[in-house]
Amino acid sequence: MNTLADEDQTIAKPGIISLKQIISAAIFLAFALYLATIAPTVEIAWVIAILILTIYLFVFEVVGVDVAAISVMVLLGLTSLFAPVMGLEQGLVDNRHLFDGFSSNAVISIIAVMIIGAGLDKTGIMSKVAAFILNIGGTTEKRIIPIISATVGFISSFMQNVGAAALFLPVVSRISARSGLPMSRLLMPMGFTAILGGTLTMVGSSPLILLNDLILTSNKALPAEQQMETWGLFSVTPVGFALIITGIAYFVIAGHFVLPKAEAESSTVGSDPMAYFHDVYGVDYSLSEVVVPDDSPLIGKYLDDVETSYRVRVIAFKRSGEESRMGPGTIARDTEIQPGMVLGVVSDPYDLAHFIEKYSLKLRSELRTFSDALAPTKSGIAELVIPPGSNLIGKSARDVWMRKTYGISTIGLHRDGKTMREGDDIRNIPFKAGDTLVVHTAWNVLERIEKNRDFVVITTEYPREEEIRPHKVIPALIAFSIALSMVLFTDIRLSVALLTGAMGMVLSGVLSIEEAYDSVSWKTVFLLASLIPLGLAVETSGTAKWIADQVLMVVGHMPIWVIQASVAALATFFTLVMSNVGATVLLVPLAINIAVGAGASPAVFALTVAIATSNSFLIPTHQVNALIMGPGGYKVRDFMKAGGIMTVLFLLVMMVMLNLVF
Repeated sequence: MNTLADEDQTIAKPGIISLKQIISAAIFLAFALYLATIAPTVEIAWVIAILILTIYLFVFEVVGVDVAAISVMVLLGLTSLFAPVMGLEQGLVDNRHLFDGFSSNAVISIIAVMIIGAGLDKTGIMSKVAAFILNIGGTTEKRIIPIISATVGFISSFMQNVGAAALFLPVVSRISARSGLPMSRLLMPMGFTAILGGTLTMVGSSPLILLNDLILTSNKALPAEQQMETWGLFSVTPVGFALIITGIAYFVIAGHFVLPKAEAESSTVGSDPMAYFHDVYGVDYSLSEVVVPDDSPLIGKYLDDVETSYRVRVIAFKRSGEESRMGPGTIARDTEIQPGMVLGVVSDPYDLAHFIEKYSLKLRSELRTFSDALAPTKSGIAELVIPPGSNLIGKSARDVWMRKTYGISTIGLHRDGKTMREGDDIRNIPFKAGDTLVVHTAWNVLERIEKNRDFVVITTEYPREEEIRPHKVIPALIAFSIALSMVLFTDIRLSVALLTGAMGMVLSGVLSIEEAYDSVSWKTVFLLASLIPLGLAVETSGTAKWIADQVLMVVGHMPIWVIQASVAALATFFTLVMSNVGATVLLVPLAINIAVGAGASPAVFALTVAIATSNSFLIPTHQVNALIMGPGGYKVRDFMKAGGIMTVLFLLVMMVMLNLVF
């Protein structure tokens, strides 16, 4: 999925889309002009205008979101030049601080966790985690999403949610490749739950970490009888747990409707890898997984006894209590069938049905045991030719124990315009120069065979494994553990802690510095860094406080739960256009004063703000959403579609739980 290409198509398309953009621009402009007439200062009027412009550019994607963000940052910088014309004494943002976002704690932290995640992935750790999840969840969306989401949600309850999301990004990528599920169907549930996980403990997100300090500060201005107690580590857990369950259930139940229906990006072998072989050789085979029951008459037989007779080819097996076996040195014709054995079989569906019926086998509806090993990105069907001068000429596949020696399973032999198959006893036919073999093999095996002069590999377009460095697992885990320990058990700045882990990956040789640079999504970096000056302008100009005052003037006389809901909605809005920490610092004192005036619990109102600042699903301004936008191929409208409902659910569940628990 190419987001940039999609954007180009959107821009180039004339007619209704352009008309929508023009009409919407007129509506947004009219709204901005109206707000400018009631804004108390010129500074607030201009900030509101730029804020509305930003929302318009994000919603209608006139340009890419990163381009929009950078353009807004530049516009804020230019206000210093045009301040006299705009009626301002000075620019909306001091140009000396315009680019502070690029050195901000959040942006540097994101760069660091991307590098740490790439390092862990390079050692193969993430691949093993992906394989474990696939073994448990299979390859169905409704089973994989809860496992990934629950895991990330738990992890993000004790580390920064963007860190949890970044670390699981390579895991989701591998799961997508091996299950055939598009990244766009998996990344958004994972990202949203990472954000929700930040509400599970009082150290799960920056606003909750900050909350107790803000409460202690506010206590200084309150009379003794209204002093607030600080919150404990797990005080917020019931609310966070309910939010995570809601998020997971939302995507399991409604994911089919709200997630973009995109094709998988990961598969490089095509959507139907067998189509070519069916057209050229008439081979119509499929991969299946069968289990041998304890009472099957197949028990005690050898593969050689049944494969040719029943036209099936076993390419992988797993005995009870043992690891899966596939590839060179693992499977041979003298392999004995045992009770409980799981077989990975390549066969014509008709022949497979006959084989299963004959020996009372159990056919699984999907690959489970071999979901990783037999995924399209790990193995598949290929063509090999026996060249003149090959040492195999005159020998048969049986003579050289082809499957055991080379790790390739022959399912067809093409000679003189005719294709012979498993039932034609092809393993006993001596090879001739020019014979074409149709085989099933692992792609890493095929890479090695390319260097073997006894074969010429015809299939060249197949996924090639990146260089994995399993010998660097210990250094990678040490670097990660040091970074995590510093995050959890010290007061050092988050970016410093994470950069320590990132540099540990580089200095220990887990990643080269070039690989570290390549692992960073610079689109994400520029998107977030460019939005930080806008949040600064909203806060320092008094715009945020003015908007809050206007809202509370409307609801101040209403029931307490309505006022509380309004505070939550206000925090939700602010966190979309400024940092969640900034929104918390601004609104917590305001919420406490409102609660005191309304006779409500000020501590609960303060907690309402700190939780609501995690309600960031509507547009990709949250760090996690910005992180997954590129890899998932998402557009802003995808976030608005799925995130709009999630935003409402968040507010409803949060309000219900806060009032039930507190």
